[in-house]
Amino acid sequence: MTVTLASLSQQTGLAVLDHLEQSVSIPVVDGLQAQGDLIVIPLPVVAPSVRPRPGAGWTDVPVEGVELLRGAAGGNPHTLVADPGTCRWTTDVSDSDGLAIGIFETSAVAYLLHPEHGATGCTPGAYVIRRQREREGHRARLVAD
Repeated sequence: MTVTLASLSQQTGLAVLDHLEQSVSIPVVDGLQAQGDLIVIPLPVVAPSVRPRPGAGWTDVPVEGVELLRGAAGGNPHTLVADPGTCRWTTDVSDSDGLAIGIFETSAVAYLLHPEHGATGCTPGAYVIRRQREREGHRARLVAD
């Protein structure tokens, strides 16, 4: 089944900005993907430097989604959404770089939705959500979206 930005927005109750094409099919990817100040990385790519802590508490992703991060510039949230019972999330993460916001595991396609950026889908698997950083000369700083 093809999911459009309009149908995902309607299903979750999360609005996207009017400049986005609502009828576009949301791409579903099994690899790296970036959305503003976040990057989604398949867990095997960064393991063992990123992993859930022993005894980590996991939470099922509810229909309305889980707000991962609110953008610095406009205050718009990045939200993880999935069908009920298909995706779980933890912020109880060990990350040697200190960039991880959390890890999610999904048995069906899960989506990352943002009012300005639209949405992308993740195939079933385990993923790390990290802050992005950029280099400015010899210094690194977090990307502010």
